[in-house]
This record gives sequence, structure tokens and C-alpha cells, in this order.
Amino acid sequence: MKKRLVSLVAIAAIAFTSCTVSNDEPDNGFQIDPTNFKGNITQGTVTLNASVAYNLTGGLVVEEGAKLIIPAGTVIKASGGTSSYIAVAQGAQIFIDGTATNPVVMTSSKSSPAPADWGGLVICGRAPTNKGATATAEVSDLTYGGSVTNDNSGSIRYLRVEYTGATFNGSKEFNGVSLFGVGSGTTFEYVQSYNGGDDGIEFFGGTVSGKYLVSTGSGDDSIDFADGWSGTGQYWYINKGTKAGIEGSNNGDDGNATPTTTAILKDISIVGPGSEGALYLKEGAGHWTVSNIYVADFDLGIKIKSSDTAANANVKNGNIVITNIQFVNVTTKDQYSGTETYFTEGTNTGAGNGKLAPTWAAGWTVGL
Repeated sequence: MKKRLVSLVAIAAIAFTSCTVSNDEPDNGFQIDPTNFKGNITQGTVTLNASVAYNLTGGLVVEEGAKLIIPAGTVIKASGGTSSYIAVAQGAQIFIDGTATNPVVMTSSKSSPAPADWGGLVICGRAPTNKGATATAEVSDLTYGGSVTNDNSGSIRYLRVEYTGATFNGSKEFNGVSLFGVGSGTTFEYVQSYNGGDDGIEFFGGTVSGKYLVSTGSGDDSIDFADGWSGTGQYWYINKGTKAGIEGSNNGDDGNATPTTTAILKDISIVGPGSEGALYLKEGAGHWTVSNIYVADFDLGIKIKSSDTAANANVKNGNIVITNIQFVNVTTKDQYSGTETYFTEGTNTGAGNGKLAPTWAAGWTVGL
């Protein structure tokens, strides 16, 4: 009886082992080579292994119906300039499950890394934009846009992207994280772009909100939104950017395009320098409801081009309201030439600690 029991246990163990799939060898046809990490995930779920170092050598595309899971502590090092990026197509999902003490890091593989060493992270959804029923992402050539406001591209928490922004030409280059028509069913929080060559984080339409975002050392604008983005940005910490702290527009070709960019921004610190203002209302601007903004170390606080009739009209018509904004070491508060009062000053802590890094950014960010 004892021998029979041992045999049954052994058989069960063998059966269990044969049904278990290693994270590095998923059963969906996608073969992971950590030393040459690239390709198209066409089906099923691929889960990376935090104990493995991944060398991204080309485009990694998660196609419709497929999922990519990246656990806490995973490090992906990219080489190859514009050819290296991670993209999530419409109908696909990505789950980045970092923690405050163990974030997911996507960075350069170079021994002396620099901005624009590789592409970045691109996510495409089916939420509305004002670029037409569907559009093509300026990088990755994936389709985005649609009518699904609550579209779900997955969940991203505690992610740091570094040295992104590889350039194709003067008008086409990667951002740190690009969100094209991403829907409100997507979680996007605790994300830092560090030393990117172009914009840190950019929303191209869509309805996704961004919470606890950090942009440090961007080569262009720190955080950007356009093309009918309708979402909430809360607890953003921005520092050391090159141009605008936050640049917001409605549509670069038509400042009055619909659906109109409708942004709620609150509890944000924008620390300079930056050549185009802490807040840049650009190309129609859209409708902004802004509160508790701390601005420090800029020559210009709020930039509005006098030639941008749509942006100026939105200010005049009360569609842009900024309450409780604090200017510290700012030479000129705003550039608006009209007489309307669209901002009121006050005292606040911005993202949580004024000019200094907020406590919620501790552990998973760098360069603050």
C-alpha cells in the first residue's frame, strides 16, 4: 500500500510538471530570445521573467488579441535607435506590474547612454480622437482611434523609460511613452520618462487619464497632449525639460476640430528651465480646467501665441480656467494680450512638495 501511494505521488508530480510552461517558453508560438528580444506577439499571453535581462534589438509588437505581462523588477535594455521600440496595437494589452521599490525599467543598452538611443513605448487604442475615424501613429505605423471611450489597453504601474526619442527626421521621432487613442479602461500611473530626446509623455487623443507622472530632462516638451484628448492629469512632477513643461493643443491642422481636447489638470509641479513656458496653450489649446499648479524657475509661466486665434478665443470665452496657480522665480507670468482674467494666483504644494520631489516619487524614479 505504501509503495502504491509513493507511485501515485510521483505520477502526479510528473503530470503537473509536464503541464507547467516556463515564462521564458510560452505556449503561444512566440519564442523569446533574451539576447535578441524582438518580434510580433500574435496570440495568447507572453510573461517576461524579472530574473532575466532582455536586450531589445528591434521592434516588439503586441498584436490584437495578444497580451504582454512584464513583472516588477524587469529590465529591458534597447539598442538599434529607431528600430528598437515596444508597441501595443489596438485590441492588444500590456500589463506592467512594477512596484515603488521594484519598478520596470526600459533603458538604453549603451555603456554611456544618451537621449535618443532607442525608440520608446507606443500604445494604440480605439478611443476617440479628432484626427478622423482612424489614424496612423507617427511611429510604429499602427492604426489608432475609434469610438470606444472605455477601451482597455491594459495596466501600466511603476514604469521608468530612459534615453528614448530616437529620430527618423525633423518631424518624426519617438517620445518616451506615446498614447494614441488610448481609452479610459486603461490604467496609466506611476510612470517616469527620464532624459528622452523628444517629449517625455504624450497623449494623442483618447480618454485615458494619467496619475502620478514624472518627466525629467526631456529634449522637447515634458508632457504633451493633443488631438482631442479628454482626460484627467493629477499629481504630475516635471523638471529639467528643454521646452514647454506642459504643452496642450487641440489639433495642429485645425484648432477648432472636434471632439475638442478637454483636459482636467490638478496638483502639478512644473520646475524649469524650459524655453516655451511652464504651460503652453498651443494650436487651439482646447478646454482646460486647471487647479493647484506650482510653477518655478521659468522665464514665462503661461505661453499663448497671439496668432493662434482658436486658443485665444478659448481663453476669451472662458473655456480655459486656471485657479490657484503659484509662480516662484518666474519672470513673466503670462503672454495673453487680452483683458480677460483666466487665472488666479494662490499658494499650493503642486504635486505634493512644491519645487521639491514629492514623496510618492520616492524609490522608483531617478534624476529628481
